[in-house]
Formats: sequence, C-alpha cells, structure tokens
Amino acid sequence: MIAPEGLKIIIITALILALFLILTYFLPVIGLKIITVLFALLFLFNFYFFRDPQRAVPSGENLILSPADGTIVMIEEVDEPYYLKKKVTRVSIFLSVFNVHVNRVPVTGRITFLKYLGGKFLVAFADKASEENEQSIIGIQHARGKILFKQIAGIIARRIVCDLQTGMQVLAGQRFGVIRYGSRVDVFFPENTTLKVNLDDKVVGGETILGEFK
Repeated sequence: MIAPEGLKIIIITALILALFLILTYFLPVIGLKIITVLFALLFLFNFYFFRDPQRAVPSGENLILSPADGTIVMIEEVDEPYYLKKKVTRVSIFLSVFNVHVNRVPVTGRITFLKYLGGKFLVAFADKASEENEQSIIGIQHARGKILFKQIAGIIARRIVCDLQTGMQVLAGQRFGVIRYGSRVDVFFPENTTLKVNLDDKVVGGETILGEFK
C-alpha cells in the first residue's frame, strides 16, 4: 500500500519523469538523459518512501505501542509542561529517510490534547529538536492514564500531517499521519508505566511494545 499523503508527490514526479522521457526520445542529448535518470531515481525513492505496510497490532489493553518505525536514540527524564505537566520519561525514536514514515496511535483512548507548534528544523536526533523544531503534540486519555507523544520535523522533513482531532476515539495501532522526510517521534511515559525498550533498539510502528501501564 501507498500512504495517501504521498500520492500527489508520486503523481507529480511521474508526470515530470514522463515529460523528460519524451524530451529525451526526441532530443537524445546527454544533459537530458542525466536529468531523466535523476527524476527516475526520485520517482522510485518517493514510491518507496511513502509505502504503508500492514501491521500486526498486538493485543493487550495496557500496552503502549511504538507510533513510528525507527531507532531509539534517547531515553531520559524530562519535565513535560503541556499535558502531563510533571517529570516523565521521554523515549525518542529517530526515523531515517529509509524508514516507513506512516505514524500510528500508541494506545487506545480519546484525544484530549492537540497542539501544533511552528519552529526550527534542527537535525531530528539532536536533543533540542524536541523543544525547538516544528511539531504536533498529541495527548491521549487511556483507561489507565495519560500518554503524550510528538511528531517532530527534522532537517529534511518540512511537512507534518496529523489527521487527529480533539475528542476523537482512537485505537492502538491506528494510522493517523505521516512526516516527510526523515524525522523523530517522542513518547512521554508517566510514572505508572513500565518501559520495555532500550537505547538503540529498532522499533516498528504499531507492532513494537514500548511500554505498558502498570
């Protein structure tokens, strides 16, 4: 499957590629051939980047799933001022341009907090990116407590798509958006949770269990 958010980009790239293929056919000069090859590579990359594979969501009402594919690059205690409003554990997931960028809801519950913040485009794995980069901040009220997570733009990612709305009921593993290209997702765990991952672990959105409510 292809993520709907990527269809427009893929179609535009395909049309440009078709134009250059036609031009190259009638004007077979080296410059046009190089440009055509570059657009062919870009088309293939976009097709790969916006893939949206099916995921086997694990069952368990207290599970906290990874909202994204990537690598755990940071686990640390921080003060969270927007939703949990206390010291919590932040788990940061870095998404390279080769990871699936479709994001998924980590827990079943109701969206009770939603905030968009404009900002910088620092490299996504930088510590300051969580506070200073463009981001969507999402809070979910689960039956056992609150979970907060962020979609964070990176140095290449310049577009965050979030289809959630305040008051919406969501299911763990449900797709809700995408970040283009290369980015980061932070998940904030309150004290009534247990982490199930370690630094440098590879995680899969909608499948990997990050933690669990006690």
